[in-house]
Amino acid sequence: MDKAPATPHPLADAMRQHPGDMATLTPEALLTPERAAAELGLSVKTLATWRSTGRHALPFIRCGSRIRYRRADLDSWLAGRLRPGTAAQGVAA
Repeated sequence: MDKAPATPHPLADAMRQHPGDMATLTPEALLTPERAAAELGLSVKTLATWRSTGRHALPFIRCGSRIRYRRADLDSWLAGRLRPGTAAQGVAA
């Protein structure tokens, strides 16, 4: 009896393509909206508004009806918002 090759699971395929990304998808690495809001100094309502309007491109993961954030995505998003202040430009008084 010849068996057809098993269809690979989508998650397994993603792990082969982006193995480093899967390491950040452990439950310990996923933050609830409450925890993410606290880390960012924002309200949970603000995060919900950003998700629904797309105002800021802060990545999130939908797990059924639950929302989770990866800490690495929060760090990356914050780093992308860093702007030099006027004092850093050497403005003389």
